[in-house]
Amino acid sequence: MEISANYTSYVAVGDSFTEGMSDLLPDGSYRGWADVLAGRLAARTPGFRYANLAVRGKLIGQIVAEQVDVAASMNADVITLVGGLNDTLRPKCDMVRVRDLLEEAVEKLAPSCRQLVLMRSPGRQGPVMERFRPRMEELFAHVDSLAARHGALVVDLYGSAALGDQRMWDVDRLHLTAEGHRRVAEAVWQTLGLEAADDWQAPLPPALRASWAARRVADAQFARRHLGPWIGRRLTGRSSGDGRPAKRPDLLPYEPFRPPSADA
Repeated sequence: MEISANYTSYVAVGDSFTEGMSDLLPDGSYRGWADVLAGRLAARTPGFRYANLAVRGKLIGQIVAEQVDVAASMNADVITLVGGLNDTLRPKCDMVRVRDLLEEAVEKLAPSCRQLVLMRSPGRQGPVMERFRPRMEELFAHVDSLAARHGALVVDLYGSAALGDQRMWDVDRLHLTAEGHRRVAEAVWQTLGLEAADDWQAPLPPALRASWAARRVADAQFARRHLGPWIGRRLTGRSSGDGRPAKRPDLLPYEPFRPPSADA
C-alpha cells in the first residue's frame, strides 16, 4: 500500500554521498541516488520540482550554515538530509558538536516539509573504516533518536550486506558506484511508501577472488591516488568541495541529464 502518490517537490541536503559521487555522467558531472529518486518521482507527477544543495566534502556545520535554511525556505514535500559522516572521518571529531548540529538541522527542516527523510549511511569493510566505526554508529543512533522525536523516516542502509559488497564501491573506496546509487534510490523510494521496483538488498553473484598480487597492486594504486590526498585534506582542513556550488541550487521543474548531441 502506498502512503502517498503525489509528492510534488524534493530537496536534497548533504555532502558527496547526496551530490552523487561516483556515479559519473558523460559530461563529467555526477548523477547519484538523489537524482535517480527525483527522476522517478517526476515521472509520476507533472511539474515535479527538484533541488540538490549537496556539495562534496561538507561537514555538518557547513551543511547547517550553507544548506539547511535554504532548504527549509523551499517548503518542499520531501527533504532528505544526510550529513555528519565526513566529520566522523576526521582525525579529531567533537561528537557532541556533531550531534547538536544535526539536531539543529532536523529541528529546522522537519517543520518546513511534508516528510523529512534521514539516513543510516551504507558501510563497507576495511581497516580504514573500522577505525571510525564507533563514531559512525554513535551518529546513526542519534539519527534514530531524532527521527523518532521529529516524525522523520530513516532509511537504514548501514546493515545492508549488498551495499557492503566491495563491488558496490568505486575505486576510491569512499563512494558508491552507479549500481550502488540506484539501490539507495530504491531504498528511499520504498521508505517513502512507494511500490517497490525490485529488492535493493538482493545479493550480487559470487565474486571471483583476485590474486594476492592483483590485490596488492590495487591497494597501492588506491593509496597513491585516493587515500594519500584524502588524508592530506583531512590534516590541512581542506575540502574537495571548497568553492564548489550546488549542482541544482534552485527548486525548479525536474530536468534529466541529456548527453550533448554529436552535432553540437
